[in-house]
Order: sequence, then structure tokens, then C-alpha cells
Amino acid sequence: MRARLALLAAAVSVLTLVAFLVPLALLVRAVAEDRATVRATADAQSLVPVVGTADTATIRLTAEQLAVESGRPVSVFLPGDTVLGTLAPRTPAVALAERGRSLTVESDGGREVVIAVQGRPDGTGVIRTVVPRAELTAGVTRAWLVLALLGVLLVLLGLLVADRLARTLVRPIAELSVVSHRLANAELDARVTPAGPAELREVAGALNHLAGRIQVLLAQEREQVADLSHRLRTPLTALRLEAESLREPQDAARIAAAVDGLERAVTGLIRQARRDRSPAATGGDAAAVVADRVAFWSVLAEDTGREFRCDLAPGPLPVGVSADELAAALDALLGNVFAHTPDGTAFTVRLARDADRVVLTVADEGPGMPAATVRRGASPAGSTGLGLDIARRAAEAGGGRLELRTAPGGGAEVRLLLAPPATLTGP
Repeated sequence: MRARLALLAAAVSVLTLVAFLVPLALLVRAVAEDRATVRATADAQSLVPVVGTADTATIRLTAEQLAVESGRPVSVFLPGDTVLGTLAPRTPAVALAERGRSLTVESDGGREVVIAVQGRPDGTGVIRTVVPRAELTAGVTRAWLVLALLGVLLVLLGLLVADRLARTLVRPIAELSVVSHRLANAELDARVTPAGPAELREVAGALNHLAGRIQVLLAQEREQVADLSHRLRTPLTALRLEAESLREPQDAARIAAAVDGLERAVTGLIRQARRDRSPAATGGDAAAVVADRVAFWSVLAEDTGREFRCDLAPGPLPVGVSADELAAALDALLGNVFAHTPDGTAFTVRLARDADRVVLTVADEGPGMPAATVRRGASPAGSTGLGLDIARRAAEAGGGRLELRTAPGGGAEVRLLLAPPATLTGP
């Protein structure tokens, strides 16, 4: 934008100067020519009294003296073939002047001035002088150079003014762009210092107001999520009391463990909702989290007659995903297996190290699922469509990614590629 404004100012300045300086340059040349012609005409007219009254010798002497003083050829044509002063042929202009007409004509050598002198006893005399081209254009070149230099200085001045003006416009716009990108990267404390024209200051104020409003809305949203999650503690407490009242110790322990897991999930949800979202995740031990969640889901797998294969690499396996988020992601993947495959369908959980990443794989022998399923709110099976998206966002939050494949047996295979904490960068 700055370059375009400078180019526009240069174009306007050049067009204006051309429209002004070209006629002025032509006028300077015309004035110089007219001034030289008037001066030559005045010199020639000074001979009129002499040519009209003096004798031949006096006319010759006066003409030669004037030629020397003016630096121009001066010729006096008397009736007949007499030529006094500078010898020159009789030109058509001289022939016209002998009829009593004074005139100025252009010639090859310059501008020819002829003056008819009447009143002589022997007829009309003619005074002729020629203004050379050099005298006609004397001072014109210097005047043109001055005008050209003035034009260049004016163009440079216009460019300087346009550049200063462009800076006052571009700098606030660039600051608006930087702050908008910072807001897009979750730096909600970024603000713009209003500067520039009134319109840009108004935009800056609107952007600051929008950022403040976003902060308020996000704070309200976090508090609402935290409040909603906190309300779940009451039914969880009741469910725990019911579990403790069961007669079968194994059933009571299993349900109590489920309630504990649900309570941990609710606590993690409250903490996640109320904390600042800008800091990066602290990370966790994938081996410990996966082992804990596999132990929980293995009981349900046994109850539904599912063959369960588990292959876990020895820990610790640090990853850039917090323990709560990784547990929620694995619960979502295993919950999909139990929800979308028939009872008795076998599944596998593998945790392995692959170079500098940790790979968590959940595969089943069910009907499989299309890759388009990994989209928030999209589920061909009629569920909420949030399970795979939760796992994807957890992996991406830790610098990794989610891959959805078809297992060798035809079922679905979901892989979470988790990066170590050292590879994480800020938002």
C-alpha cells in the first residue's frame, strides 16, 4: 500500500508538472525569440533617419558601425543595385520591402528583419538585418534546465510527502493486523493503540472492544461449564453410596471404581474449564494412564464376552498431553468400540514407542468406519459424534495427530501419534 501511494503521488506530480512546465518552456522560447527580434528591429530602425536623409558614404559608415556593435549583419539596399554595409543578396523579403512594406520572416540563417525607408528622392530604401539562431535561443537552454530541475525537485518533494502520509496509514493498519493475529492465537490480552486517521482509530477501538467482549464471553463459558460439571458431584455421591450398600463386594468395588473414574473426569473437566487456556499442557505418562484405563475397560470387556488383547510398552512414556486429556481420549475410543460393535467383538490396545513419538493404537474387528467420521458432531451411528473429535483434539494439543485406518481384519484402527513434551511450542 505504501508503494502504491508513492507511485500514485509520483504519477500525479509528473502529469501536473508536464501540463505546467511544457507550456512554460514553450513560452520561454517564444519570449526569447521575440526579445531578440525586438532588439534587432530597434537597431535597424535607428538607421531609418540616416538612410532617409544622408549620403551614401554616411549610410555605409553608419551601417558598418551598427553591424559591429550589434554583432548582426546589417545591409542597406538603395534603389538600383547599391548595397551598403554587409554584402547580401536581395531576398524576396527585400523585394517586398522595396514596395513600402516592412516585415519579419524566417530564413535558413535565423530571422530576417527588413524595414522599408521611404522619402528618398531616388526611391524606397530597405534596411535588412538577420537575427541568428543562437541569439534567438539565447538563455532558453538554461531556463529549460532550471525548469527541469524544479520539476524533479517537486516530484521528489511529492514522493516524500506521499511516503510520510502512507506511513501514517500503513503503520496503524499493520498494527491492527498483528493484534488480530495475536487474538487468533488466543492472546486475548492483545490490544491496539488507536492511531492514524479517524476511521482507523474507530476500527482499533472496535477491535479492542471485541477482544474485551471475547474475554468476558469465554470467562462466562468456563464458569458455566465448571458449574455444570460441579453439579454432577451430587449424583456421583449418591451413586457411590448406592455402590457401597451392595451386598456383593466385587460388584461394589467395580461400581465404586467406575464412580471414581467418573469423578476424576468431572474434576478434570472443572479444572480444564476454569484454567487459562493459553499455557501449553504439562504432559503426562502415557504408560501409566493407558494401563489404568485398560484395567477399567477390561472388566466391561469380560462382561460383554469380548476378547481383549493388550500390548503396552514399559513406561514411563512421557507425552505432551495431560493425563486427564489422554484418559478422556482413550475412554472415547474404547467407548466407540463398545457402542458401535456387537457384543463379542474382539479389540486390541497397543502402546509403543516409535522414534521420538508414542503411538497409541485402538483396533477392533467390527464393521469399521469411514474417515469422514472424524468430524465434530458427525456420526453415522446416531451418537453425539464427539468421541473421535475429542481424541483428535487431545492428540493435536500435544503436538501429535490422529490417524483412522482400516484394520487388517476389516475393522477400524485408530492411532494417536503423541509427541513428547519437549517438542511442544506455545500457542
